[in-house]
Amino acid sequence: MALDGITLHFIKEELEQQILGARVEKVHQPTRAEIVLLLRTRTGPYRLFLSAESASPRIHLTQFPTDNPQNPPMLCMLFRKHLTGAVLTGIRQAGLDRILFLDFRATNEIGDTVNLHLCIEITGQHSNIILMQDDNRIIDAVKRVDETKSSYREVLPGVTYVLPPKQDKVNLMTDSVEAAANAVMQYAQQQLSSAFLKAVEGISPIVSRELAFLAAGDCTCGVSTVPRASILKALSSITDILKTGETAKCVVFNEEEKPMDFSFMEIQQYGSFLKKMHYENFSTLLDQFYFERDRQLRAKRKAGDLHKAVHTLRERTARKINNQQAELAACENKEQLRVFAELINANQYALGKGVSFYDLENYYENNALVRVPVSPALSPAQNAQKYYKAYKKAHTAEKMLQQLIDKGEQEMVYFDSVLDALSRAESENELAQIRQELIDGGYLKRKKGGKQRLPKELPPYSFQVADGFTVLVGRNNVQNDKLTMKTAKNYDLWLHTQNFAGSHTILVSDHREFTEKAIEEAAQIAAFFSSAREAQKVPVDYTRIKNIKKPIGAKPGKVIYHVYNTLYVTPKNPEK
Repeated sequence: MALDGITLHFIKEELEQQILGARVEKVHQPTRAEIVLLLRTRTGPYRLFLSAESASPRIHLTQFPTDNPQNPPMLCMLFRKHLTGAVLTGIRQAGLDRILFLDFRATNEIGDTVNLHLCIEITGQHSNIILMQDDNRIIDAVKRVDETKSSYREVLPGVTYVLPPKQDKVNLMTDSVEAAANAVMQYAQQQLSSAFLKAVEGISPIVSRELAFLAAGDCTCGVSTVPRASILKALSSITDILKTGETAKCVVFNEEEKPMDFSFMEIQQYGSFLKKMHYENFSTLLDQFYFERDRQLRAKRKAGDLHKAVHTLRERTARKINNQQAELAACENKEQLRVFAELINANQYALGKGVSFYDLENYYENNALVRVPVSPALSPAQNAQKYYKAYKKAHTAEKMLQQLIDKGEQEMVYFDSVLDALSRAESENELAQIRQELIDGGYLKRKKGGKQRLPKELPPYSFQVADGFTVLVGRNNVQNDKLTMKTAKNYDLWLHTQNFAGSHTILVSDHREFTEKAIEEAAQIAAFFSSAREAQKVPVDYTRIKNIKKPIGAKPGKVIYHVYNTLYVTPKNPEK
């Protein structure tokens, strides 16, 4: 699913029609490898998205708002300094290579007009976004490259920009189809699709397979088995698209109906086995293709430190519980300590000092003889007192250890609920709220420095289910508490997975009687917003809000209930 040079050529043409002459109003940097330019034209605002992420490098207009960090990175501030107010005067592509230059006319600090160039290199793991002066001297880049990373070209401030080494391929915009066919025929011992990929500039693997399919009806055939005329005909389909500009803008979906790949030409190699969809323009195609996947990857990356911190806390608590349980097991013989003390006291008149044990009749077990270890340096009374102290210590420890174990087990449940909330967090704000929850609970330290801004509170998820009922779902533990204990009414229905971490789910009654279908769909949503979302049959408890109680001092999200019903359902994503 690589963005190839020919697709980039058509994206360039689209951008020229829509944003050429636009003025830069704002620059954002959502992540380390992404830049968003907020542009203003006579027809309205646009958001130009540039990504140098190794898994999804691209450039296109986007309709989706980005979740930006509270404090802009230094690189973002530098780009803002140079590009804010600049006018986009041109867009250039290096042949059919995956390199695009955005030319800007800007004003520097002293009021002089200067030309700047923003280059995006869409080259897999080496992708980059580079800002440079008119003389091609680099101002800065998203990814700096020094001599330890590349011996051919450095990408550092002050260094002159050099294009990546050009591949020895045929450009179908400047070279003939015959020349391209000759280049393909040079790889006579290889598969035809591989030969197309190695010989023709600007095509991706899916396009090379499609060309092989057009030439021979088979994506795996060899070059030597296909007539030259068929190869010429397949290549001509590309030149026709380049001349006419009539692109298919096609996306192919896999068996799970998730976007698998895209192309500027019609994809026929999968026949009717896979679903296809066509889009109005390439920006919409790329926006839809990458949005869901990138959102999940971005949230997972941002939540990485929180995941690690919570996992560490959970493992530490688990080790502590194991140690406490071992100590508790050692307290099980405390009654024997008391019996030894009593037997020594009862037989003091016959016992002396200087022996290591006493053989005494145990009147608790039909006067059976029992050997009691003692200290030779202590008197019988002192040995008895020593056993009494050991008994009292074990008795007290048993009570305290059980309380500590119960507290630790509650913390384990709480950490599981935090991890579950983290697994569903999609925005920086949601992660910030979870981080704040952990700080308020004393599990994380507040960052030092200036005054920290509290994250903006997001509303709970809201969905419509059968018969017009509304379902509300908490995003995290703090919101779960608020939703259950403050927002919901006594006659609303509360749902939660049984013995699984998950969100509090509220089926709002609106003074109506709940229907079985509405309860079932609400239970499916509750199961989906839980750690059991991948299971087939999940037990979901439900009861009226009036039956829910929150224990004093309980962790966020912890409630108790005794009156309830249970429904077994299959988790269902309410957004599908």
